Parts: sequence; C-alpha cells; structure tokens
Amino acid sequence: MNLLRTASTVSLFTLASRITGLVRETLVAAAFGATAWADAYQVAFRIPNLLRRLFAEGAFSQAFVPILAQTRTREGDEVTRRLVDAVATVLFWALLVTCAIGIVGAPVIVWLMGSGLKQFDGAVVMTRWMFPYIACMSLVALSAGVLNTWKRFAVPAATPVLLNVAVIASAWLLVPAFARWGIEPAYALAVGVMIGGVLQLAIQLPALARVGCLPRIGMGPAAIVGAWRHPGVHRVLQQMAPALLGVSVAQLSLIINTQIATHIGVGAVSWLTWADRLMEFPTALLGVALGVVLLPQLASAQARDDSAAYSGMLDWGLRLALLLSLPCAVALLVFPKALIAVLYHYGAVTGRDVQQAVYALMGYGVGLLGLIGVKVLAPGFYARQDIRTPVKIAVVVLILTQAMNALFVPFIAHAGLALSIGLGATLNAGWLLVGLRRRGSYVPAPGWMGFSLRVVAASAVMGAALAWAAWRIDWIALGEQRLLRIGLMAACLAGAALLYFGTLLATGLKLREFARRG
Repeated sequence: MNLLRTASTVSLFTLASRITGLVRETLVAAAFGATAWADAYQVAFRIPNLLRRLFAEGAFSQAFVPILAQTRTREGDEVTRRLVDAVATVLFWALLVTCAIGIVGAPVIVWLMGSGLKQFDGAVVMTRWMFPYIACMSLVALSAGVLNTWKRFAVPAATPVLLNVAVIASAWLLVPAFARWGIEPAYALAVGVMIGGVLQLAIQLPALARVGCLPRIGMGPAAIVGAWRHPGVHRVLQQMAPALLGVSVAQLSLIINTQIATHIGVGAVSWLTWADRLMEFPTALLGVALGVVLLPQLASAQARDDSAAYSGMLDWGLRLALLLSLPCAVALLVFPKALIAVLYHYGAVTGRDVQQAVYALMGYGVGLLGLIGVKVLAPGFYARQDIRTPVKIAVVVLILTQAMNALFVPFIAHAGLALSIGLGATLNAGWLLVGLRRRGSYVPAPGWMGFSLRVVAASAVMGAALAWAAWRIDWIALGEQRLLRIGLMAACLAGAALLYFGTLLATGLKLREFARRG
C-alpha cells in the first residue's frame, strides 16, 4: 500500500467535506450573521459534536482501532469479525441510554456549555433535536475503524460530505419554509444535522457488507450479556478509560472556552466558529488524514515488533506534516482577511464581523503546526496501546491553556481564546515528540536539517508574496464585486502554491521521496 497515495485519497475526500462544510457555514452566516440565534445554533451543534469527539472519534477510536488491527494481524478475520459484533452490540445499547439522558438533560448540558447565551431556550430545543446525532456518529466511528483496518479509507473519508449537504439543503429550503410557517428558522438547521447523521450511517452499511463485517447487533438479554463478556470488549473498555480521560481534557477546554465566549458578547461564538472552520481545512486535510492512515499501520508494525518500520512511518508523517502545514500557517497569519472576507462577508455578516473573525483566525494560525503535529504524534502512543502518556500531557496542557486564557482574554477578548488553543497545541506536540524520542520509538532519519531549511525558505518566499497581496487589496471594500474578489483570492492562493513548490524544487527537494510504501 502506497501511504502517500492513501493519505492523498483521504485528503481528497476530506477536501470535498471541508469545501461543502464552508459552503454550509457561509449559508448559515449569510442567513443569521453573528446574532444571538446564530450563537445558539453554534453552541447547540457543538454539544453533539463534542460528544462525537469524546466518545466516537476520540476515546473509542483510539482504543478500538489498535486492538482491532492487532486482532486481525495475529488471529485472523473470523475472530476479528466476532470482536466487531460484540463491540457493536455493547455500543448500540449504550448509545440508546446516552441519547435518552441527553434529551432529558438538555437544559443542564446547554447551561454548562453556554450559560451566557441570549437565546438559551432556543439552544435547548436545538440540542434535543440534534442529540441523537451522537448515536449515528458513534456507529459511524465503529464502521470507520473496521473499514480503515481493512484498508478501505475512501468511504469513511467521504462520509462527512453528507452532513454538509443535508444542512446546506436545510438552509436553502427549510429555513425560508420555517419562516413562512411561523417556526424559528434556526430550528431548520437542527433538522438538517439529524438528516445528515442518518445519511452518514446509512452509507457505511454497504461498504461494511463488502468486506464481510456488517455488525450483527444482539437484541435479546442473552446476546447483550454475551457481548459484554467478550474479552475483546473488556480490552477496548480498559483502553477507553484513559483515552476517555485524555479526550475529555481536550473537550473540557472546548467547554470552558465556549462558556467564556458566550460571556464576551453576542457574536463571539460565531466569530470563533468561522475561524475554526477555516482551520479545519489544513488540520483535516493533513492531520486527520495522516492520523487515519498511520494508526492502523503503526499498530500492525507494533504487532510484528518491527521497530524500524514503526519509526520510519512516524518520520514520513512528520516530514509530510511540516512540508504542507508550515506554508498553511504562514498563509493564515499574513492573508487572513482575504480568506474570511471571501468566505463569510455576505448577507447579514458585517465588515466588523470579518475583522473580529480575522483576529481569531490569526490566533489559531499560531498553533497550526502543533495542531497537526499532535494528529501525527499521538498515534505513535496509541498504536502501542499507551494512552496514559498522552493523557498526562493533555492534563498539563489544559491547565496551561486556561492560564493563558486568564492572561490573554482580558486584553484581546475572543482572539485570546484562539491564541491559547494554538499555543497549547504547540506545547502538546512538542511534549509528545520528546516522549517518543526518549523511549526510542522514534529515531529521526538523516537529512532533517536540510529539509527543514528548504521548507522554511520556501514558506518565507510565499509569505512575502501573500503579505504584499494582502496589503495591496482592500478585501472588504470589494464586497459588492463578489466574483472579482473570489477570483483575486483564488489567483493569489494558486500563485502562492506555485511559488512555494517552485522554490522547494529549485532548492533541490525531491517530492517523490514522500511516495512511501507501507
């Protein structure tokens, strides 16, 4: 399997997801602006998203995928399929209970997340409508873990597009319809989220059937008890405990930051959300794609006790992350107004909203290397079923992040929240790297100094060109000339990419070296 080609496939589908995600956010922003109802929707949507990251894509995936890969490597497909059935049964029934509790307890959950919301009751209603989304996404995470272990990466990577399409359709069709019917239009977005969750789960089923791993969920008490007693289920749960703590730390930081943002003032949650959506482009295209590809491969190398392959894959991932994330970070720092204005400056979004989102995007941009680095380095621990070390690091980073919030927020408001997250991620990535080096899991391959200097030089050349374009063009004033503004931004970014890779080639970097097989 060519790791670069596989990562590129995941990135391509992730790109489609992020493009449709930006279209989704642009439509929502144009319809509602940075208003109290927009903030209420963003907080309500963050709640199932938080739980998705906490239980589904977070702790569950970190515990399940390495055990699944190890089981398949050592014991074969039939034993692995029985493990999938048992885990799916326990997960299904646990999710039913979780959804019931979440719907009943929605007021408490919203208060914990955003007690400063001006449309608190509306956020509670939308949270109740969207809470079953976490059940769909947890089962999607189970499916993705199975498909990735069988080296079927395309369907899990393409799945998020369906959520965006569903919300786009709701914003386009249901929002005006709800307004005509006398129903709050923001509720239409919650309907779109639920439809998207069902569609994402439905598309997994044929793919699972093709690899012979469509889970058989036990419905009777005996089947549930039997699944609970499966030794693989207990191994997953044992690994989930520290993983859950580790992911909880990151999500606790999100809860605290959202709570702080709701008290900064109307619009702060929306500004941060717009900037976060832009950050998801590089973090998902690079960090998530690399993490998805590396984790099962690292787990297989660990099961074979192949330390050279293990270290080599980490080295490959880190080099590719630096190659692609550093120029993205430079672009976010020197070219943010163009990005925000072209994507969000429509309808109810004002020039002031654009500027406030720019400050948030620059804060996030400071930590882009760290955010992507964590996605590459953390699998180096998870593949060895060592989840406790990243947890300990995450706890300390959480404390430091909140200390930075206390320092930055009084002076630069919501931008301080973004800056604290960026700096915290950088500390986290550095600590993980040191940990892997000290235990000998990762030994850097020769040539890092020359490679790094080439990337830094090319990024500086590209950054200077983008800074000149940002200075010469008034991106907000071009609001009435939308096509011209879009064309100018596209030309600037295309030119920057050509300049960056042209400089790399001119300095002797050979991109074909990244076509690693695993």
